[in-house]
Amino acid sequence: MISAVLYREGESLTGCRIEGHSGWAEAGSDIVCAAVSILGCTCVNALESVCGVIPEITAYDEKKGLLGFELPKRTAAEDEKAQILMGALRQGLNDLTAEYPQNVTLSIKERRK
Repeated sequence: MISAVLYREGESLTGCRIEGHSGWAEAGSDIVCAAVSILGCTCVNALESVCGVIPEITAYDEKKGLLGFELPKRTAAEDEKAQILMGALRQGLNDLTAEYPQNVTLSIKERRK
């Protein structure tokens, strides 16, 4: 089971932790794991290349299926762009959760200060 958690502060999504393997198919043939991986990696890469926001990678282990990141302090203009990408990540993960509920879970948690 893949567990995805998006963190928020108020209305802003500020980070993510994706962990686990879906178990939908054997390693190397698992389209659910591949879909979640590409969503997470594309979001991290696009935050930097499109928004100029370099996320802080808080956890990464390819074998364990682990990716965690947090957004750094950013200007209002950077945050506006970053929220579009974070919203796309939320939408993609939500869609996968709806399609593969036995393989992916998504929760959104308020970030503690």
